[in-house]
Amino acid sequence: SNCPSPRPNTLVRYFIMKSSNLQNIGISQQKGIWSTMPSNERKLNRAFRESSMVYLVFSIQGSGHFQGFARMASEIGCERSQDWGSDGFGGVFKVEWIRKESIPFQLAHHLLNPWNDNKKVQ
Repeated sequence: SNCPSPRPNTLVRYFIMKSSNLQNIGISQQKGIWSTMPSNERKLNRAFRESSMVYLVFSIQGSGHFQGFARMASEIGCERSQDWGSDGFGGVFKVEWIRKESIPFQLAHHLLNPWNDNKKVQ
């Protein structure tokens, strides 16, 4: 992988990003951008500033799969994108896709989230 490695002994953060449709994932992979709900922006920007690396794992709601993962490459700005065609999204930020692959949730059921009552990651 040509992805930069995180600095040793520094915090790496991971977030599951749910998309309502495959088209949004395709736009992100093609343009290297993403936009999320305004309620998520402060948490993501803080993670970007305070962590050595922020990974975003993408999943389409109801698909039962992950569609791949990317590295957050910029803070979320004020500029909005018309690409998603929804007024509910906040600012745009850059992402660098590392892996584009559909992976069933069952293959990740051994991963548990200690910050969410040790529930399965999906």
